Amino acid sequence: MVALHEYSTKKTRDILDENAQLKRSVKELTVLNDLARTIGAMHNPEKIMKKILHRSLDAVEAEQGVITLVNTDATDTMKTFLREMVSSARNHPIHLHQNLLGWMQINKRPLLINDPRLDSRFRGVQWDHYIDSLLCAPLIAKSKLIGILTIYNKRDGPHFTESDQRLLSIIGAQSAQVLENARLYEEEQTLFRIQHELEVAANIQSVLLPDKPPRIEGYDVAGKNITAQWVGGDYYDYIPIDTKRWAMCIGDVAGKGLSAALLMANLQATLRSQTPLANSPKDCIERSNQLLVNCTASDRFVTCFYGVLDHHEHSFTYCNAGHDPPLLLKNELMHLKADDLVLGTFADLTYSQKTIPVDPGNILVMYSDGVTESKNKHDEEFGFDRLSKFITMHRYLPAERMTDAIINEVCSYSGGCPQADDITVVVMKRVA
Repeated sequence: MVALHEYSTKKTRDILDENAQLKRSVKELTVLNDLARTIGAMHNPEKIMKKILHRSLDAVEAEQGVITLVNTDATDTMKTFLREMVSSARNHPIHLHQNLLGWMQINKRPLLINDPRLDSRFRGVQWDHYIDSLLCAPLIAKSKLIGILTIYNKRDGPHFTESDQRLLSIIGAQSAQVLENARLYEEEQTLFRIQHELEVAANIQSVLLPDKPPRIEGYDVAGKNITAQWVGGDYYDYIPIDTKRWAMCIGDVAGKGLSAALLMANLQATLRSQTPLANSPKDCIERSNQLLVNCTASDRFVTCFYGVLDHHEHSFTYCNAGHDPPLLLKNELMHLKADDLVLGTFADLTYSQKTIPVDPGNILVMYSDGVTESKNKHDEEFGFDRLSKFITMHRYLPAERMTDAIINEVCSYSGGCPQADDITVVVMKRVA
């Protein structure tokens, strides 16, 4: 009889234990299914982390929690993007201890500590006085630790259990890839926005450059620009002055990308505004330099070759402010070298100018350093000599065809190597 009673009692305990385990399992499945359904439809990492924290605190009945995303920046080994806490009697600010971060980066597995001050794995660590127990679960996506989910202090008891640890571990494993996908989605959307803005900027910049060459009696003119990035810092222009004169210029802003493009737009506006007011190329460049100095950062500057063609007198008067020397092909090649400093560095500079005759058959080739400094797979530059020989050999080509031929030759020389700098070529020929 006694044996039967003991058997019945044991059976009852087993049934109660099984029922309790079944209830825990049902609760865990409910938590996991609800979390998966909720965060699976989200794309905002911050909202996903908030939802993970709230469900984790409820699931293991904890007071506080934090998700720390691991940052790959060497100067900041971790960065907490979110700190979320439930109401509790001890509502202290919390953060992930550096020792916990180091342990998790090495071990990448759940961690249960019910008495931090006596834990042999963290001897010497000064824990905050309000921390009695904690659970950590790694957030791992594609074998990479992307973050850590940490829960502090059991709400209705002194210790977390192994069941709590197992559940938090499953939550971490379930959430990590969703969180990483959301982060990647957010980055992708940011890149799309940046790309759209760059496309708009490129379209705006294309309007700043001439859409077609000027028609000048007795002359053949053409120009072309190829940017290394979406937008560039090279500039060329033809500006009418009166019935017998045209200003022609080419410029190169220090740097590449958006910052260079903004200064290039400033250069275009400056030269176009000053050309009608100036008495000479020298006057125009001096005025423009003063304006650029007043609105340009000290580490920014512009090289510029600016000349005025008098197509009645067949003369060309120019200033070279630090730009690569254009080539003038007469009976032999002449280099219109830079005699003065670049624009935008020092105020009140005095610039010089020179006047040369333009005879029938003469060719003036203006270019940016993206031409001569273009490199091949052996890291060898296209160079000034190669450009000079190419112009001499193709001197009978019309201006547009010569412009295209020079650019094609440079691109062919680079042999598919990435274009490191903007390429700009302007050709002016006096028709024989």
